[in-house]
Amino acid sequence: MAQTDEFGEELADFVRRVAELKASRPVSSDDLPTVLDAAIFELDHVADQLWPWFQRLSLAAPSGVASVDRQEQQLLKALFQRVPVPVALVDRETVVRRLNFAATAFTGVRAGYATGRPLTGFLAHADRAAFRSQAAAVARGEGDRGLTVHLQQQPSVPVRATLTALRPSGEPRTAVLVVLQPGDSRVPSEGNMPGQAAPSLSETTRHAALMDLVDAMTTALLSAPGGDRSAVLARAAGVLHGRFADWVVADAGAARLSRTTVLGPSDRAEEVAAVAGQDPAACPLVVEAARGGSTALQVRPEDPDAFGRDTSGAPVLVRANVTSLLCVPLTTESGPVRGVLTLFRSGARLAFSMAEGQAMDMMSRHIALAMARLN
Repeated sequence: MAQTDEFGEELADFVRRVAELKASRPVSSDDLPTVLDAAIFELDHVADQLWPWFQRLSLAAPSGVASVDRQEQQLLKALFQRVPVPVALVDRETVVRRLNFAATAFTGVRAGYATGRPLTGFLAHADRAAFRSQAAAVARGEGDRGLTVHLQQQPSVPVRATLTALRPSGEPRTAVLVVLQPGDSRVPSEGNMPGQAAPSLSETTRHAALMDLVDAMTTALLSAPGGDRSAVLARAAGVLHGRFADWVVADAGAARLSRTTVLGPSDRAEEVAAVAGQDPAACPLVVEAARGGSTALQVRPEDPDAFGRDTSGAPVLVRANVTSLLCVPLTTESGPVRGVLTLFRSGARLAFSMAEGQAMDMMSRHIALAMARLN
């Protein structure tokens, strides 16, 4: 119990130091690098001292103090969320396990959307391979790493990523703690988060186009006449086709998928018919979305058979010249999967962005709600 009390005192000191760091945000720009160094030092202290200490206490604790340990663990989780610098906990494949409040503001991506998705998906495409390589090296125990990356939403702003290994309590594999900071080494605050920088004209235009698309989808769903679920899917596909995606493929159901709508380029009727005749159960991406209920966003898909083959035996992704795709399950937060929408962009068209993926994620829930109202 004495060791537990000592740990509690050390943790309380850490909480006070974090509060002091939060209070130091308004300091002059010349002093900000010093504050940032102090914040990183405190994170190192958690990773190198407090976390191993907590693990030792957990292993040695008798059953009578299990509830105290749980309270300490909850406190550590709360501290992680309140650390005043953007921090993410990822696995060796960079899949996000936890994102703190500062990181959600910094990246512009909500924690619920980020969890379970690779952190590399939020980075510019050119930085992803290097980040994955460094994260894997850190997880293998090859020491801390640091590199400069760029967020997909703000590709012109350099971001310094610092990676350090962390072994969560009771888990066999090492995780990676990622600290993000602006390239100018200033402590991120409400005024200098990259995600909150003054948007460019092109970014404002893309955002306006997304809002127009969401409005069009909502209008289409609310004004739809009575019908069946396939009619709802067809109506949603019509909104997305052309303005948002070159191809829209709609599959209804989950355990038993049926292809209901295929919309493609007007000059490729033969290929559209071939995709329409495809069995959706032979499309790995669609099957995975229906089973797992998670969105897939791929740029330059590596597996040509990820969407299966059409009736001629050719890989659909190759024949359609797909350069990026979104495969989105149609489900509400508490309901079953009611279908899957797959969107392709081809040729020289810009790849789907994370912001567009988030917008499509929101629209998919609206479509699922509209389908749930029909028998």
